[in-house]
Amino acid sequence: MKEEKISGKVFDSVVLRRLFKFVKPYWKRFILLLVLTVGVAILGPIRPYLIHIAIDEHVANGNFPGLLNMTILLIGLLVLQGIVTYLHTYISGWLGQNTIKDIRDELYDHLLGLQLRFFDNTPIGRLVTRTVSDIETLAEVFSQGVAAIVGDVLQLFVITAIMFYTDWRLTLVSLSTLPILLFSTYIFKEKIKYAFNEVRNAVSSLNSFVQEHITGMAIVQIFNSEDREYEKFEEINKKHREANLKSVLYYSIYYPVAEIISAGSIGLLVWYGAQQLLSDNSITPGILIAFIMYIQMFFRPIRMIADRFNTLQMGVVSASRIFLLLDSEEQIPDQGNLKPAKINGDVKFDKVWFAYDDKNFVLKDISFDVKEGHTLALVGATGAGKSSIINLLNRFYDIQQGSITIDGHAVKDFDLPYLRKNIGVVLQDVFLFSDTIRENIRLGDNSITDEQIRKAAELVGALDFIEKLPGGFDYNVMERGSTLSVGQRQLISFVRAIVYQPRIIVLDEATSSVDSETEEMIQTAIERLMKGRTAIVIAHRLSTIQHAEKIIVLDKGRIVEQGDHQQLLDAKGFYARLHKMQFKSLKQA
Repeated sequence: MKEEKISGKVFDSVVLRRLFKFVKPYWKRFILLLVLTVGVAILGPIRPYLIHIAIDEHVANGNFPGLLNMTILLIGLLVLQGIVTYLHTYISGWLGQNTIKDIRDELYDHLLGLQLRFFDNTPIGRLVTRTVSDIETLAEVFSQGVAAIVGDVLQLFVITAIMFYTDWRLTLVSLSTLPILLFSTYIFKEKIKYAFNEVRNAVSSLNSFVQEHITGMAIVQIFNSEDREYEKFEEINKKHREANLKSVLYYSIYYPVAEIISAGSIGLLVWYGAQQLLSDNSITPGILIAFIMYIQMFFRPIRMIADRFNTLQMGVVSASRIFLLLDSEEQIPDQGNLKPAKINGDVKFDKVWFAYDDKNFVLKDISFDVKEGHTLALVGATGAGKSSIINLLNRFYDIQQGSITIDGHAVKDFDLPYLRKNIGVVLQDVFLFSDTIRENIRLGDNSITDEQIRKAAELVGALDFIEKLPGGFDYNVMERGSTLSVGQRQLISFVRAIVYQPRIIVLDEATSSVDSETEEMIQTAIERLMKGRTAIVIAHRLSTIQHAEKIIVLDKGRIVEQGDHQQLLDAKGFYARLHKMQFKSLKQA
């Protein structure tokens, strides 16, 4: 994805049209917001006009009852303006928060359906930035962007109309410095646009680096890389600081310049107005005071409008990046609707070719079958393609050539959730969420009862250690299960796999990270679980697969040997050499 290069147009019709599709469910609130925007734009400029009348018609003539009435009217106007402003601010914020909630839901739902290939090639920090920071920026599009710009522009038109209606000469004098302010505002807008884009890119890089290195902190410390990683972080953080300081610099220049231009306009107004007031009385004190207020009200939206445009532009950039992610065509095709009453578990790979990048094939012409209730073991060196076979069976990836079937039906014809529910997987690298043991087993599926969880834990042999923990099944394992041992995490993942009573069991190096006692416990549970189920086992420890009906030996993505344990030993090939090496190492140990 090339979203770092997106700079964005302020009024990108395609992006804004897609963005406002999310506003459609709240169109009544949006219409009300527009009405309130008009109200805010009109009510503000009325106040100087009333003050002008109060001074010239009541104060100058000593009409105190009329002045009292005008004061009450002004107070009422201020109260009304306060109420309208409150409603405008609240509804714009409400609309923004509800809209970004819907966008974030849709984005996260989209991420859940993407193939693992996408996550292999995309930094997690970037996705976090898109899901959190970029979407949060969109909220300002509604609270400080479109509605605010419309309100500011409308207020400028109202103020200008009242000023020309009151006195065209004072209006021309007052606005004589406007071209200078507009030019400086345009320069500021262009400069700050690129500065903000640099800030967004720096935030994305910072998020990616911090997420990756905090997750891999153990590796950093094991290899004594703290100083080197700190230098890398310092460089990225320096770029983040410089990007932000650049935007601060532009703000620190623009606002004083705008203030000076505004003050200059008031100075010209007072100079010209005072001359007219003293010479021919064509201008009254009330008009002069009202015009000073008009100028302050006129220049404030112009100063703010550059900020509004940049807010809108940042929102367009963020929306473009979000829509680019939403448009990624790497979803797992889920067009199958096959949901048989029961899966028997006959698995067949027929001339399967697969590459993660569509070029370099990691599986080449793989063919094998596993009958219902039988066990298939996969053996081979690292990178031989064992885990890829498991990924394809679960449809984490789709194959380029060949076919994969279960009970004679192509896996792509099955309803995807139904398919995966019937395949229980225990991986070597166990991931536990920061939650209770119960929720890590249930994973949000409330149809799984506590009794089912307890029975599954008892079957695996995990019940004893779980009940000894504070709170038992309510014990919080913390992030990635950091408060549990490797063996305990492995046992919980095993409970998680079997609690659904799957028809096919997949064990990917499931016992390679546990001690002998825990391995023996798991092997006992495996024997109970495998009865009547199809099992596919990946193992480096050949002692755990000697009873498998079929063992397949993989090398560089191809099947080089297959048979049962004794047949492969008698063949004196790859498997026999691997078995001899392991047996020798065990004897030496």
